[in-house]
Amino acid sequence: MENSTQTVMTSFILLGLSNAPDLQVVLSLLFFFMYMVTFSGNFLLIIVVQFNIRLQTPMYFLLTNLAVIDICFSSTVVPKILVNTLSKDKSISFFGCTAQLYFHLALGGSECLLLAVMSYDRYIAICRPLRYNTIMDKKFCLYLVGGCWIASFFNSFLLTFFTFQLPFCKSNRISHFFCEMPPLFHLSCRDTWYNELAKYISVGLIVLGSFLLILLSYFYITLTILKIRSTKERQKAFSTCASHLTVVSLYYGAIMFMHLRPPYSYSPEQDRVVTILYTVVTPMLNPIIYSIRNKDVKKAIKRTMCSKVYN
Repeated sequence: MENSTQTVMTSFILLGLSNAPDLQVVLSLLFFFMYMVTFSGNFLLIIVVQFNIRLQTPMYFLLTNLAVIDICFSSTVVPKILVNTLSKDKSISFFGCTAQLYFHLALGGSECLLLAVMSYDRYIAICRPLRYNTIMDKKFCLYLVGGCWIASFFNSFLLTFFTFQLPFCKSNRISHFFCEMPPLFHLSCRDTWYNELAKYISVGLIVLGSFLLILLSYFYITLTILKIRSTKERQKAFSTCASHLTVVSLYYGAIMFMHLRPPYSYSPEQDRVVTILYTVVTPMLNPIIYSIRNKDVKKAIKRTMCSKVYN
């Protein structure tokens, strides 16, 4: 019975952002605006870094990778939301749902690991400045970034594979605005204990592990900042660290709340709000917090725009 049901299941119905049609339209317009800000902000950073030799450093190499991830990460969710809102057809094919879950998990995991690498880069730059160029050379940076991508995409393959081995017998209506593990588990008529365990292990290693590494890095960074004699420079450094940790905590906190809580606490309405934080809000904030507020990036943007105008 389970196999036959699984074979017949060719598509899912995404219930969207809200049950109220008018509110769906308003939220979609808001999502479109945030997506445009995310895309333009991150794309601008990529262009500026590529065309300014002074920004060809490990830190900006990592930021460029983060910008690429943020653009792709938002693109796995927001365009489908807009299409489903504007059209009467709310369906997503079985293959489309599989692909969306796979790339969403892969890119989300890559961002988690990359943020940990970025915090390590800042730790070396601030706490071990004399050894920075020796440690964070080009080859080591490539290894770190490549490891983030490979580990995340392999992890995503395993989670996606086991998720879609489940028989979705209860319904094909997903109480969410995109394909994600908790609402998909809720549709299965088979015990999802092993899937939940795999999810907890994955999130524990990648998300919680990365977050703890970031906190450890910033702990040592804070100790170094306290040694700065200039009050103005010390306050400036603390302000930068605080803004970084705020966005990081928002991102990791939302993911851990979504995926590390017990299955019985599943709440579609609550999950939609939490998911928005790490799929739409954080990718929009990252280029502002990490890059556009940076003095070197501001100067590079001005130089780039002026050169375009006068040429």
